[in-house]
Amino acid sequence: MRLSVSTYSLARWRREQNKSYEDTISFYAHEAKVKGVEISGLDDKAKKDPIARAAELRRHAEKAGMKVSGYCVGAELMVPLDEQKKAVEQLKREVDIAATLGVASMRHDVTRGFDKWTSYTGPKTLAALLKHIVPAIREVADYAQAKGVKTTLENHGFYMQASERVEKLLKAVKHPNFALTLDMGNFLCVNENPVKAVTRCAKYAVMAHVKDFHVRAKKTTPPSGWFATPTPIALRGAIVGHGVIDIPAELKLLKKANYRGWLSLEFEGMEDPTQGVLLGLDYLRREMSQLSVLEG
Repeated sequence: MRLSVSTYSLARWRREQNKSYEDTISFYAHEAKVKGVEISGLDDKAKKDPIARAAELRRHAEKAGMKVSGYCVGAELMVPLDEQKKAVEQLKREVDIAATLGVASMRHDVTRGFDKWTSYTGPKTLAALLKHIVPAIREVADYAQAKGVKTTLENHGFYMQASERVEKLLKAVKHPNFALTLDMGNFLCVNENPVKAVTRCAKYAVMAHVKDFHVRAKKTTPPSGWFATPTPIALRGAIVGHGVIDIPAELKLLKKANYRGWLSLEFEGMEDPTQGVLLGLDYLRREMSQLSVLEG
């Protein structure tokens, strides 16, 4: 496995220190010493010409001796068909950006559930949801296949987050160019045991995110720094290795599943973001070396 870091990890650093995506890439290359950067959405400089901006970021990464490991974008497909058509066309434009970045896979969200589809009057069941969104997912996967980019779902956004539901979607889509970006921490957002969830889902992964969380009961959380889940627990982002998630067990499961892709660190804690990234990478390098799964 190869280590990467998401641009998402330094979002607060860029905002507070007036830093750019170029600064982020340079920090990852020279301070964090990783070979991959995952782009979590383009920046404001992309508004005029996203393709040109993607090409610019790719050149900057390559000049620093790095590859763009992945590309992540949002989407909502559980909307009326006229809106869904527009969302699909927008995702195709995102695929064009992903191809320009030179990534092997692009993660796009699929839905937050029924709350966003205000005109829906039918049964609010998973079966109804799958019937509505699966054709759109396949259309994007078809388009991306021709561009050499695999599209993926991430266990993300509460509704499509539990491992059983994620697996049902993957089996319903059943497309050779659609797979999973496996977030090893996000299962906890629906209070699912992350190790058991990775056991179920590791075989579908073509990209992996690693993050960590602190956990406590919702009713006992301080007024800031924590976010509520739909379950009785609340979470706070942690430095990877400092939270409750059994990351070594998850790494062993990825190894058992013969996963050989990128492992992209996402930091969303309250600590200094640059230190959060560096300390998380130190932890990952130690654990991955012990398992003989660290490449480079």
